[in-house]
Amino acid sequence: MIKVMSVFGTRPEALKMIPLVFELGKAPGIQSKVCVTAQHRQLLDQMLVPFGIKPDYDLDIMAVGQTLTDVTARVLAGLAPILAAEKPDILLVHGDTITTFAAALAAFFAQIPVGHVEAGLRSYDKYRPYPEEINRRMTTALADIYFAPTEASRDNLLKENIPAEKIIVTGNTIVDLIPYVIKENYCFSCEALNSLDFSKKIILLTAHRRENWGQPMENICRAIKRLVADNPDISVVWPVHPGQAVKTPAEAILGGMDRVLLIDPVDVFDMYNLMKQSHLLLTDSGGLQEESPSFNLPTIVLRDVTERPEGLTAGTLTLAGTEENAIYNEATRLLTDKTAYNKMASAQNPFGDGKASQRIVNAILNL
Repeated sequence: MIKVMSVFGTRPEALKMIPLVFELGKAPGIQSKVCVTAQHRQLLDQMLVPFGIKPDYDLDIMAVGQTLTDVTARVLAGLAPILAAEKPDILLVHGDTITTFAAALAAFFAQIPVGHVEAGLRSYDKYRPYPEEINRRMTTALADIYFAPTEASRDNLLKENIPAEKIIVTGNTIVDLIPYVIKENYCFSCEALNSLDFSKKIILLTAHRRENWGQPMENICRAIKRLVADNPDISVVWPVHPGQAVKTPAEAILGGMDRVLLIDPVDVFDMYNLMKQSHLLLTDSGGLQEESPSFNLPTIVLRDVTERPEGLTAGTLTLAGTEENAIYNEATRLLTDKTAYNKMASAQNPFGDGKASQRIVNAILNL
């Protein structure tokens, strides 16, 4: 039996690792172990509980006011005895969080091979996104096998002198998750969503990136305020990240506005079924840029650069940055120009066919 340990700690990681955990669990010849760091406790549990994922190990590291240094140190200290006891044949990490890098480093210290799921994404700007860009670059240096979601990601790794035989293009595992969560005649668990008037154009907003804290977050809020005031046929839904850097400006600028619904973060079932019924997505998330094409949902990225250039090339995404006027103008364009909107809505999904997890498992077995 090949012992495979999957380590993740945040909601976005869990989203993309759960279909892989399912695939590993049913694969003959593989003993699957799951360790969560709980870098984000509440948001992670929103993923684990509905899917019935019971981790073999839970480091439960989240603390009030935790810093990047705190998280890194706790993951390293927590994983060391687990790796010494379990001795997995390979440790899988995902993407670009502090958990990703610290777990890969812990595995390196224990001389355990590392498989990097969603390897090769690059913005080539060390502070955008921060700290994710450096997390994924350092994980590249530590990994032994690279599961690149797209050919563009593979090309990035080849440019960094990663041997071609160590790179496997799989597609993105997020596409694998969608069949598990989309339901017809869906009833939201968040009651406020059931009261939405879906005869209006629903704009779904998410914003939480560390580099967008402060003035950029206020700019985003003011742009939304203007959009709602100028377009009586739209409603905005924002599942607001619990951090005060996001919650405070959201409530100060948008709280109490008609047709603006500020809610707590929702589980993946509510989120995906809301995306299915939304007209437009505004986001600074990385993962949502990959998910929205599966719903034919035009997406405005609230960042100056993106490490998902495939979406720009395919036409599923457009960059607006974080200036108030730029966000307002780009959203207004898509709300009023039907040709531009339909072109984005009908663009081909560049992120996979729903078989990425299967390809990763096959690669592990073959290796």
